[in-house]
Amino acid sequence: MGKWSSHSDKVLDTVQSGQAAAVSAVAASWCRSALRHGLDPSGARRKERLYDSELAALRAGKGELLAAAAPALDSLFGTVGRSGACVILSDVDGVVLEARSGAAETGLYDAIGLVNGAVWSEAVEGTNGIGTCLVERRPVAILREEHFASRNIGVSCMDAPVFDPEGRLVAALDVSSARPEHGDAMAGMIAALVKDAARAIERDYFCRRFSSARIVLAGEEHGSGPSLLAVDRDDLVIGATRVARKHFGLGTGPRLAPRPLADVMGQGDAAGFEDGERAVLRQALARSNGNVAAAARLLGIGRATMYRRMERAGMAGRVH
Repeated sequence: MGKWSSHSDKVLDTVQSGQAAAVSAVAASWCRSALRHGLDPSGARRKERLYDSELAALRAGKGELLAAAAPALDSLFGTVGRSGACVILSDVDGVVLEARSGAAETGLYDAIGLVNGAVWSEAVEGTNGIGTCLVERRPVAILREEHFASRNIGVSCMDAPVFDPEGRLVAALDVSSARPEHGDAMAGMIAALVKDAARAIERDYFCRRFSSARIVLAGEEHGSGPSLLAVDRDDLVIGATRVARKHFGLGTGPRLAPRPLADVMGQGDAAGFEDGERAVLRQALARSNGNVAAAARLLGIGRATMYRRMERAGMAGRVH
């Protein structure tokens, strides 16, 4: 109890100082927890947990996200689970949708409240990995006594936000550890794994959403994830990840107005009818290994017509 009391006093002193929040993200979160949400760092845990029926209904509405996240959750837990850590995926409100822990630690994390259906928003638990990540919309690590509530200081949490194919925040990916031997160095390594896993979820989520489109990798910002574009059969961009929207100035609205890929990528003037015909001719020739007669058959035209169209497209003399 002495350690809890000392922690509560430290939190309240920081909140009352009114200055620490300007230089520390953790202190700013402590201030939000106390002043905006009216929480007490020494208070008992609230019984904030969804009934099984409520959680089932919530999960049913998140099927696309959960399907996209499953491989990354499996891989991440396979890496960190052996060290006694648990892996959590919450929704944007901090409700735990998936909680994975080893058999030896299940009771411990159940007692802490890191279980399916529990609520870990800042408004409920104060400063914590899941809730603070969702508020700040960036990767965070909340280590032990950086938590607002004294009851949570035995846990270290490493989190990264997850954004959907339209660039909206939809989840937080969390790895939490209650092992005392997990220090700052271990936390740093786990934090990197969590960020990579969150980006993998976003990539798979995007590819699932646009499974019938061509996916173009248009660069990658360090630490922010891939810049992906979804392109339809007419070479129009119909989807873009959050990073791609920012990079190409495509806006943040849920609906993306289709735009020619060449325009988005800044690759020259608008194409004319002749460009489209030349593309069709080149593709047919590529499929037939450059054989004009075979390419003509693919297109359903005669060989002479094929030659005339090739000459008009400026392709005469390039193939046999």
